[in-house]
Amino acid sequence: MTKVPKYWNTAKIYLSKKDKIMSKLIKNYQGPSETILTSRRDIFFSLCKSIIGQQISVAAANSVFLRFKKKCNNKISAKMVSKLTFSQIKSCGLSRQKVFGLKSLAKQILDKTFNPRLIGKMSDEEAITYLSKLRQIGKWSAEMILLFTYNRPNIWPVQDIGLLRAISKNYKKRYLPPTTFINLLYKRFSPYCSVATWYLWRSIDPKPIKY
Repeated sequence: MTKVPKYWNTAKIYLSKKDKIMSKLIKNYQGPSETILTSRRDIFFSLCKSIIGQQISVAAANSVFLRFKKKCNNKISAKMVSKLTFSQIKSCGLSRQKVFGLKSLAKQILDKTFNPRLIGKMSDEEAITYLSKLRQIGKWSAEMILLFTYNRPNIWPVQDIGLLRAISKNYKKRYLPPTTFINLLYKRFSPYCSVATWYLWRSIDPKPIKY
């Protein structure tokens, strides 16, 4: 894992001034209890984890991912995944579509039809569009990659159930919270929506999310 994003402390001060509830959340996770967003800077690893974790519980995803990691001899790389057979990957507990997604991702990394280095030069929207061209990667998965792998500061994943639940809980809104209110928070929290998202997640799950 890499160091904390450079903007983190600035973002906390900014968000605390902008929103009373966010200020309270940030204070709740100060000091030893604060686990901050970091990145492993390994996009292939993160994309594999994203594909595997889609539409299943966190516990199930972790279990399947550990089996997948073991099948890769604890070295998750495009070369290793390309060497595994369809049946070997499927035996980890994955659907056919997810296996196709993993195999396709490995192939595109190896033949360079997908080049992660280009993402650093793209805007958030351009990067989401580029990542979404990958098999089994939609907008939500692309946003998670930008947030966790690239530590982009202003990601606001409005399709994320956890974020929507946290907004409902902390701002006393019905579930699903109104789109107009979600958009209002986006404007209020920009350009540090990623940090706001992180603290909202922590308010409903004390165990920090990692990709």
